[in-house]
Amino acid sequence: MIVNPLRVVVYGGWLASEVIRGALRIGVDVVTPGLRMSPAIVALPLHCETDLEISTMASSITITPGTITVGIAPRTGDSPPTLYVHALYGTDREEVVTELRGMERRLLTVTRGPRRSERTMEVEPS
Repeated sequence: MIVNPLRVVVYGGWLASEVIRGALRIGVDVVTPGLRMSPAIVALPLHCETDLEISTMASSITITPGTITVGIAPRTGDSPPTLYVHALYGTDREEVVTELRGMERRLLTVTRGPRRSERTMEVEPS
């Protein structure tokens, strides 16, 4: 796998903006009356396949304030590798999964290129 350095820089910049956005969201929530946090744990079946993709995805989730990877289930039979993610704002679990899918799509663009990552993300992980 040959990774385009420019794509790595773009992903890093995007991830840094997500870290800032998450920190601001939590900061505002902490200093304002009435917490809006609604913690949940969601399962995220992955399109990621390699150890590098899976560990980078788990690390990206963990460094983003408001989310942490609490477990990784390996591929077994027909089941894809799955991350278990604790989200502070998990009222709408589908929204959490949608946001995490966006992160995964960006990561796969770095590791596989844009065309291949889009084809991969079109189907449910298996």
